[in-house]
Amino acid sequence: MKFISWNVNGFRACLQKGFGDFFNAADADIFCMQETKMQPDQADFSPEGYHKYFHSAIKKGYSGTAVYTKKEPLDVKFGLNGTHTDEGRVITCEYEDFYFVCCYVPNAQNELKRIDYRMEFEDDMRAYLSELDKKKPVVYCGDLNVAHEEIDLKNPKSNAGNAGFSDQERGKFTELLTAGFADTFRRLYPDVTGAYSWWSYRFNARKNNAGWRIDYFVVSERLMDKVKDSKILKDIEGSDHCPVELDIEF
Repeated sequence: MKFISWNVNGFRACLQKGFGDFFNAADADIFCMQETKMQPDQADFSPEGYHKYFHSAIKKGYSGTAVYTKKEPLDVKFGLNGTHTDEGRVITCEYEDFYFVCCYVPNAQNELKRIDYRMEFEDDMRAYLSELDKKKPVVYCGDLNVAHEEIDLKNPKSNAGNAGFSDQERGKFTELLTAGFADTFRRLYPDVTGAYSWWSYRFNARKNNAGWRIDYFVVSERLMDKVKDSKILKDIEGSDHCPVELDIEF
């Protein structure tokens, strides 16, 4: 199976930048998005052969997630057990052999203004994923808004303590991994440098590859032997993020 995750930074805008061509060429079994910035009826994109699910924020033009899937899920849930629903950040699709969780993790913001909420969200998400994992293995993906280690961003020294690279956020990601989950890309490519999925629109960051790896496929540890590849599709444009891909054989 092929899974694609992409923070599109505005789905309606991305649709004008070749999204449809990439979607069709990718031919993913599950294609999910973050930061759709729209309500479900605001984007006309209904490719044949896919079921679609949108989770939009109450606030217009903000946050939001979406999942397109060839196989209809057994069940679809939004948020975390009825919590964290206002910003449209989490969609869970249940299948026979696994759970698929698409997530747009809250940004801690400048000066870590939202770090308390971010920590609450991280703890609730880890507990949620651990509960799911007791029933069947989990594929957790999306813009997780953290560069875990220094290898995961171009300028770790100057960004130390900033949103996305604070000790608090990095520590929560470590807690998730030690709870029985694996960062698929880093597990397969432990020493690869310069592998980023987000670049600022400023300072020619993408051209200079001054980026961050903050988009992930994380899986239950017992799924790692089924993972065939985990890719960062850095050449796909249309957003300040690029898509990431997971190839897995159930």
